[in-house]
Amino acid sequence: MPTNEQRRATAKRKLERQLERRAEKARKRRIYAIVGGSVAAVVVIAAVVATFVITNRDSDTDTASVADTTATPTTSTPAPTGLGGLPPFAAPAGLGENCQYPATAEPASKQADPPRSGKVPTDPAQISASMETNQGDIGLMLDNGKSPCTVNSFASLAQQGYFNDTVCHRLTTSDSLSVLQCGDPTGKGTGGPGYQFANEYPTNQYQPDDPKLMQPVTYPRGTLAMANAGANTNGSQFFLVYQDSQLPPNYTVFGTIDETGLATLDKIAEAGVAGGGEDGAPAQDVKVTSILLD
Repeated sequence: MPTNEQRRATAKRKLERQLERRAEKARKRRIYAIVGGSVAAVVVIAAVVATFVITNRDSDTDTASVADTTATPTTSTPAPTGLGGLPPFAAPAGLGENCQYPATAEPASKQADPPRSGKVPTDPAQISASMETNQGDIGLMLDNGKSPCTVNSFASLAQQGYFNDTVCHRLTTSDSLSVLQCGDPTGKGTGGPGYQFANEYPTNQYQPDDPKLMQPVTYPRGTLAMANAGANTNGSQFFLVYQDSQLPPNYTVFGTIDETGLATLDKIAEAGVAGGGEDGAPAQDVKVTSILLD
C-alpha cells in the first residue's frame, strides 16, 4: 500500500504532466495565431495588389492605388530600378495578322465605327500624334511595331473625332501609381466604343498562365497604355504615366509621351485630385479638344 509520501510524489508528477500539456497547448495556440496573422497579412497584401488596376469600367469603385513612381522624363522606356521593368520586346508569331474588335454588351458611349479587322500593317513602326487639351498639348508617339491592333483602334477613334471634347476623368497621385486617365466620353470611367480587343505588349511576352502576369512591374514615366476591365477588354480608355508606376503587365503599352506632354501632365498632377486624396477627378478640369495623327 503506497505511503503518503509516494501518493504526494505521484500527484506531483501528474500535476507536472498537466502543466506541461497546458504549456504545449498554449505554445501551439501562439504558433497558430502567428500563422493565422501571417495568412491574414498575405490576404491583405493580395487584396492590395488586386487594387493595382487601371479599369475602363468604373474608376469610382476600382482604385489604382499602387502604381505611382517617378523617373527621368523620357520618350523611351528605360529599365527602372527597384521592381523589374517592362520585358524586352520579342515579336510574337502573327503580330498584326488578325486584329479583331468584337462588339461588347454595352453600347458605344459615343458613335463610333469599329476599326478594320484582320491584318493591319506594322510599318511604319511609329506614328506621331498630337493630343490637344485645355491644359496644354501632349505629343504622342504611337508604337505601331509593338501593338498594331491597339494603335489601329486608337488611330481609328481619333480620326472619327471620338476623343474630341471629352474629359480626362481620373488622376492618381500615389507613390506607386501616377497616371492621368482619359478616353471616356461619359467622363465617369464607364464608357467605351462598343467593341473590345485583345491585349498586346507586354502581356503577349508571357504565357497566359505565367504567374508573373500577377506581379507588378514598372511602367516608366512617359508611357502611354490602355485601361481595361480584365484580359482582352480594351476599348477607348487609356492612361498617361507621368511618374514611374507599378502595375501587373496586363495593360497594353502602345506609345510614349514627349517632353512637352510630360510638362503638361506635371502641371495637371501638381494641382492634385479634386477634394484631396490620391485618386479621383483632377482638381483642374482636363478636356481633350482633339487627338490628331501627324
